[in-house]
Amino acid sequence: MSEMGFVEGQNMVWEYRWAEGHYDRLPALAADLVSRKVDVIVTTGGGVPARAAQKATSTIPIVFAFVGDPVGAGLVASLARPGGNLTGFSNMTVEMQPKRLELLCELVPKATVIALLVNPDNKAGTEYTVRTAQEAGRTKGINLAILTATTEDEIDTAFAALGQLQARGLMAGPDPFLNSRSEQLVALETRYAIPTISEVRAFAAAGGLISYGVDDMALLRQVGIFG
Repeated sequence: MSEMGFVEGQNMVWEYRWAEGHYDRLPALAADLVSRKVDVIVTTGGGVPARAAQKATSTIPIVFAFVGDPVGAGLVASLARPGGNLTGFSNMTVEMQPKRLELLCELVPKATVIALLVNPDNKAGTEYTVRTAQEAGRTKGINLAILTATTEDEIDTAFAALGQLQARGLMAGPDPFLNSRSEQLVALETRYAIPTISEVRAFAAAGGLISYGVDDMALLRQVGIFG
């Protein structure tokens, strides 16, 4: 945005709000931004924060990022003609789920059970993720074990269940909360010796086995141009 002539403190002000992975906080945060009469609302972290902003205002422009399926989420009418006051960028993360499963199966070729860790609080995103992963699993003859976690303790519990499930690998589902727990996931991957794949580069950078997803910085740069 600075390249486009916007300099914080001179001709623009950022108003940051973060739900810290607690989706129930999002409506109040969105309403607060609307009450401050901001010119543009930018959302990251998928469809849930974008929908919270959408419900809070029908007039302030909203630019979203990291939404797997903007049309399916009801954010835009179509990719070519969004309509309304929302536009933004999809990271195609759910569409990449079959590729993550394929990569994990290449790393653990004898696996017959793979676990998928998802956040049930992210209802729409989780349903889409599970459905897509299960379809990919059936194609490859893999039994997909679904594990859920909405807190750090529940992530610990999910990993502890892997042995009983006889899972030979784990996919961390695309979700802002799970993505923010990369260091915890890496520590648990090491403790339980379970090959794990995530959508975010931060996971691999923290010592995780592998990640596969879009270039977040490139996508956010496009958001800045739109904003």
